[in-house]
Amino acid sequence: MSQKTYSAKAGDIKRQWHVIDVSDKVLGRAASQIATLLKGKHKAIYTPSIDTGDHVVVINADKVKVTGTKEQDKMYYRHPRAGFPGALKITNLAKLRQRHPEDIVINAVRRMLPRNALGRQMMTKLKVYAGDTHPHAAQKPAAFEVEA
Repeated sequence: MSQKTYSAKAGDIKRQWHVIDVSDKVLGRAASQIATLLKGKHKAIYTPSIDTGDHVVVINADKVKVTGTKEQDKMYYRHPRAGFPGALKITNLAKLRQRHPEDIVINAVRRMLPRNALGRQMMTKLKVYAGDTHPHAAQKPAAFEVEA
């Protein structure tokens, strides 16, 4: 039996497409499973330093659930003009759901991935849509049920 650690190469990676319906699913639980798919941890060839993950299409992002009083209490902070006085913009979850519902899922998943170039590369494989339609039918994505 070999005692060598397997390290995936770029040619070994076979990317699949998954479509996930997050309507009436809890945001954090769904986001952690989406992050696992993007990172590739569900595969036997997972290598931490290489992006071995799959493409994920998320639909019905506007119908994702949160527990407790997060709808009013959870705040999102952004700095559109960083470095200038008064640049901090604060929005709660309810207002963000009205304005940009896909950003709720994008923010949750992004914060579960590495904060480096590899994490940014993984985020390019995430496609989020507020409604139940998406333009990725040609890729034949397989339905993936999140346990949330």
